Amino acid sequence: MERERLVPLVDEGLGNSAYLLDVGDGRALAVDPPRDLRALRAAAGKRRLTVAWAADTHLHADFLSGAVQLAATDGAQILASAAGMRAFEHRGLTDGDEVDLGGLTLRALATPGHTDEHLTFLLLDGPTPVGVFTGGSLIVGSAARTDLLGEDRTVELARAQYASLHRLAALPDATGVWPTHGAGSFCSAPPGAARTSTIGAEKAGNPLLAAPDADAFVDRLVASLGSYPAYFRWLAEANRRGPAVVNGLPHLPGLSAAEVRRFLADGAVVVDVRPVPDVAAGHIPGAIAIPLRAQFATWLGWLVDPGTPVMIVRNGDQDPADILWPALNIGVDHLVGELTGGMAAWTGEVTTTRLVRPDQVDAPVLDIRQAGEYTAGHLPHAVHLELGDLPATAHAAPHGPVVVMCGHGERAMTAATLLERTGRHDLAVLVGGAEDWATATGRRLQEGS
Repeated sequence: MERERLVPLVDEGLGNSAYLLDVGDGRALAVDPPRDLRALRAAAGKRRLTVAWAADTHLHADFLSGAVQLAATDGAQILASAAGMRAFEHRGLTDGDEVDLGGLTLRALATPGHTDEHLTFLLLDGPTPVGVFTGGSLIVGSAARTDLLGEDRTVELARAQYASLHRLAALPDATGVWPTHGAGSFCSAPPGAARTSTIGAEKAGNPLLAAPDADAFVDRLVASLGSYPAYFRWLAEANRRGPAVVNGLPHLPGLSAAEVRRFLADGAVVVDVRPVPDVAAGHIPGAIAIPLRAQFATWLGWLVDPGTPVMIVRNGDQDPADILWPALNIGVDHLVGELTGGMAAWTGEVTTTRLVRPDQVDAPVLDIRQAGEYTAGHLPHAVHLELGDLPATAHAAPHGPVVVMCGHGERAMTAATLLERTGRHDLAVLVGGAEDWATATGRRLQEGS
C-alpha cells in the first residue's frame, strides 16, 4: 500500500490527528474523526472519496467524535471497542477482530492504558503490517496519560499502558505509527514531537520504551502528567452516549446590546474572541477574553461550563465558523448569539486593561502558565497560578496592582478578565513572555518552583 493514500488531518489547537485512508476503490476509512469534520470532508472531496468506515480508538476525553455524524450523513459504519458500551449503533470489536477494507485489513488490538477499552487498529496489506493507528497508546516519544479515569486508577492504568506499548513494540520495525494524540495535546505528548513515526524509531528513541521495567515505566509516565482541561471530565461519557448530529451549518444569531444585557442578567457569559489589543482597548464588563487562535477551544472548554449560555463578541474579519465548530468540537453547544456589529455597537460601560511591554513591568507579577512552563524559567518572585485553576484560586493572586503574564499575552488577557470578574481593576497584561523580559532587561530568569 502506498503511504500517500493516508492523509493525516492535524488539529494544532487540540494537538490531535485524525486520519483519512483511501482504501483504493473510492471508499475511505476515517480514524478518530472529530465532530468538526471540515478538514476531513475537504480531504475526502478533493480525492472523491466516500467515508465508508469511521473508527474510534477510544472514548475521547478531549474532543467529541465525528463518527456518529459520519454514520448519519455519509452512511459510514462505526468501528469501536465493544467494551466501550456505546449507546448507538456500531460494530463492536474485540481483540483480534478484523475488518475487510476491500483488499486491506484492519485488525483490532486491545491496548488498555489511556482508557480501559482502548483499541489500536493494525492495517495489513495481505499478511504485511503497514501501520498501526495507535490513538492514545504509543505516541511519538511518549505514551498518553493514564489519569483521566481518576487518581486512584492512574498507576494501574500506567501498568496496562506498559504492557500495551510492549505489545506494539513487537511489530516489525518498518510498521508506521499513526497516533491520535500529538504535540500540544493535554493527553500528554512531548512538545515539538513529530506527528507520526515507526515502530523502529520509537524503539530507538522513545524514553518510555527504554524503561528497564514496568516500575520505571510507571514512574516516568506518572511524573510527566500535568493538569488537564475541565471538560475532559465529561466528554468521554458524551462520546459513549453519542454526540448530537449537527444538521446544516451552525450559525450565530445577531443580538442587540439590550439583548446581550438581558442574557447577562439571566446568567449568560460573554466570550470576547478579539485580539489582545482590541480587548484591552475596551470590552464588556464581565466578559471573558479568549482570543481566537488554535487553542481557543481548549480554553473555552476549560473556563466556561458547558451548560452556561455563551454570547460572542468578535471583529468583522473573524469567521463565525472558526468559533462555532471548535466550540461544538468540545461540547460547548449553547452559543446563543453574537453582539451585532461587535464592540462598536455596545452602548453600555466598557472595561479597559493596561498593556505593558517587557521593559515596563512595574508591579508584582502573576504568571498563569502551566507548571512546566513556569519551572523552566520565570521572573524572580513571580506568583504562579495556572490559568485553568484561576476561577477557584483568584483569591491567591497578589493584592494591589498586578502584571499578569503568560508566554505571549493571550492567556494573560484571559486571566486578567477572569480577575476583573472578581472586582479587580488594578491589572496590566504583559505583551510578551519570560524570555522577552529577560532580553529586554538583561536579567536572568529563575528556574524551579
